[in-house]
Amino acid sequence: MQYRKLGRTDLDVSVICLGTMTWGEQNTEAEAHEQLDFALDKGVNFIDTAEMYPVPPKEETAGRTECYIGTWLKARQNRDKIILATKAVGKSDNTFYRGNEQSRLHGRHLKAAVDDSLKRLQTDYIDLYQLHWPERTTNYFGKLGYEHVEEEDAVEILETLEALGELVKSGKIRHVGLSNETAWGTMRYLHLADKYDLPRMVSVQNPYSLLNRSYEVGLAEVSIREDCGLLAYSPLAMGVLSGKYLGGAMPEGSRLSLFTRFKRYSTELAHELTAKYVALAKENGLDPAQMALAFVNNRRFVTSNIIGATNLKQLESNISSIDIELSDDILKSIEEIHNLHPYPCP
Repeated sequence: MQYRKLGRTDLDVSVICLGTMTWGEQNTEAEAHEQLDFALDKGVNFIDTAEMYPVPPKEETAGRTECYIGTWLKARQNRDKIILATKAVGKSDNTFYRGNEQSRLHGRHLKAAVDDSLKRLQTDYIDLYQLHWPERTTNYFGKLGYEHVEEEDAVEILETLEALGELVKSGKIRHVGLSNETAWGTMRYLHLADKYDLPRMVSVQNPYSLLNRSYEVGLAEVSIREDCGLLAYSPLAMGVLSGKYLGGAMPEGSRLSLFTRFKRYSTELAHELTAKYVALAKENGLDPAQMALAFVNNRRFVTSNIIGATNLKQLESNISSIDIELSDDILKSIEEIHNLHPYPCP
């Protein structure tokens, strides 16, 4: 395993991060524990979850993933062996996160969210606490176009950052990060942290893959210059880059067969490019999924690559991508394919 610094902290996180959003929906508690044991044995020390997991979010399952991690931590007594990240939901019409009240990024909401997560996780501190999406309306969750909303009711970034500062002082969280954020939002948080001596954001968790390289446009420079690296999610574009959906295939039990809402990477252009990436991998004796992950692993602006799996075979393959170094010829071919349609999944 390889490790990188998390922002400007003293934490070394594994370049492969174990994602958990299927636990409690597609995976049982026993399977979640099995994945955690396996990943830890392979050198993975970075675990990412969220108060809303599993996905898709539902009242009856919200928080279940954190509970599974909590029972594992209690059983293994190995809290010091992992770096644990979770997330607070942003502005949402779902009221089941905050006791029949719309969730927001106000101070009292964040304090309640942290306490609830700590209880479910059965720990007294969170290493990285992330804002799952912005309070304001912007082009998050990978949306390309920005459409401005005037006079919007949104919690000020400074208020949110001050609340996070209090939580850091309390010892309940150690560091803070962003998710589904833009270049403007990231720089605004960093500016306010410097100006008011508040906690500095150490990471941005956004989508990034061969089919979605929008992060490179503005945020990659921010990550490098500000030591606020990317925690890449959906590095396999929801499994599409494995090639398992090509030719109209729909494997039983796969995410796209179970949840029709996940259609973003199923465009005609996405399948066209995926077929080219899969062919490139096979021509070079590589597993298509491992090639796609290796591409993300080796980007300079990436701190960690969040992989997810529903079984141990997938998990082992995904973790093993850390051992693959792509040749200059393969990287050149990847760029040629990318340049055919830079943004196939608007």
